Amino acid sequence: MSFVLRPARSTDAGKLGAILTDAVAAAPWKPRLHSAAEDIAHVATMIDRGWVTVAQDADTPRILGFLAREGDFIHAVFIHPQARGDGVGRALMEAAKAQSDTLRLWTFVANTGAQRFYLREGFAEVARGDGSGNEEGLPDIQYQWQKKATA
Repeated sequence: MSFVLRPARSTDAGKLGAILTDAVAAAPWKPRLHSAAEDIAHVATMIDRGWVTVAQDADTPRILGFLAREGDFIHAVFIHPQARGDGVGRALMEAAKAQSDTLRLWTFVANTGAQRFYLREGFAEVARGDGSGNEEGLPDIQYQWQKKATA
């Protein structure tokens, strides 16, 4: 699969919001706290702030995934189910790594697939939470990646 990375545009909010909505619906362990319209509004806010990088199919307007990063903090990484395993997540993460010496993020304990991905990408667990610090009330793990010093 061939894709390109680009900054998100305001016109992407609907497609990115749908990826977010579908991801929550596909995770039976995750409570549904927001409507599809609220997911679109949330993604639109991140786009407006300049945080979002999109992976788009090179030959079509199809959005394959996105990553939202504010400085060294990654707010969101979502890949369309049909694009998983095609290197989209890795490319988005590599682009984020190229722009920062340190990256931090949180993921849920129940999200074992995300944990495997972050570990493969060189992140290390640095903290755990009991759910009191997130909207969902679910136990979570903080990961951090640090650029290796060059000799």
